[in-house]
Amino acid sequence: MSINSQLPTPNSRLTLGFSPCPNDCFIFDALLHGKIDTEGLTFEVFMEDVETLNQKAFKGELDITKLSYHAYAYLTKQYQLLNAGSALGNNCGPLLISNLPAGQAGLKFQIERDTRIAIPGKYTTANFLLSLAFPDSKNKVEMVFSEIENAVLSGKVDAGLIIHENRFTYEEKGLKKIIDLGEYWETLTKAPIPLGGIVIKRTFSDELKAKFDRVLRKSVEYAFANPKSSLNFVKAHAQEMSEEVMYKHIDLYVNNYSVDLGVEGKRAVQLLFDKAVQLGIIKKIEEEIFW
Repeated sequence: MSINSQLPTPNSRLTLGFSPCPNDCFIFDALLHGKIDTEGLTFEVFMEDVETLNQKAFKGELDITKLSYHAYAYLTKQYQLLNAGSALGNNCGPLLISNLPAGQAGLKFQIERDTRIAIPGKYTTANFLLSLAFPDSKNKVEMVFSEIENAVLSGKVDAGLIIHENRFTYEEKGLKKIIDLGEYWETLTKAPIPLGGIVIKRTFSDELKAKFDRVLRKSVEYAFANPKSSLNFVKAHAQEMSEEVMYKHIDLYVNNYSVDLGVEGKRAVQLLFDKAVQLGIIKKIEEEIFW
């Protein structure tokens, strides 16, 4: 889906990708709707699920985009990570769920062999964490994150890796948590879990990178200062979600790391990449990844 902004000059337009999830709509609302000074920047916006954004980034189609940290590990030559806009935190990681009566130990035994697991995309951070916790899990089925619960319920897959608002709805459907992979990461590393970040093409000038990072930070700060201001924008893209779930979603994924990664946030991202190198998932990154 594309939203075209009004342009004062053709050269000032940047292509911008983010998801229609409540946390991203909350973060970008002020930037897109004239609630802050964008310092002359205007945008053509593409709203897609995170794995679609990951794929667009691999093709170099977007100037600035939200993407999974797992995907960014392969794109550090093309993009640089901004300080503002990230989704990091505690107790906010993906959940592995099932419709089976087995407990965690039993399912792990099955996962190591032939358990079919629905994942929300190959390059999602959720899939990276699954590989970290269960390195022998190979029988994965990629699908849009919103379809995973029903795939588990129907028996199309044995287990599902859920993200976003589904962590608030799976129990109502009778599904069971096998493991919280965010908790697994936090126990392993003593660091917050890095889920997604905002990246900008390396080819842009330092001046432009700094300007957009500054504008994005102002947008997040405005959202925090005026939490109801974005409600109509959030609702427009979360029509099947209750207001309570929308704000639970925002509270879970938008925090101080969204204003600025800071030292602790950057340490967590670096740890994620270090673990991926150790597992042989990615090659050692030579570029400076942080703006």
